[in-house]
Amino acid sequence: MEFRRKFGRKKEAKPTKGLFFIILLGLAVILWFKMEAILNALF
Repeated sequence: MEFRRKFGRKKEAKPTKGLFFIILLGLAVILWFKMEAILNALF
């Protein structure tokens, strides 16, 4: 029962963490493309 309660609590906080992860992933992709542009400008 305690484990079930812990899982329930984790599920409650998961959407916010998932959204933050998606935003972070998007930022990483944008940074990756920007890095490519910077590398092209340098070389």
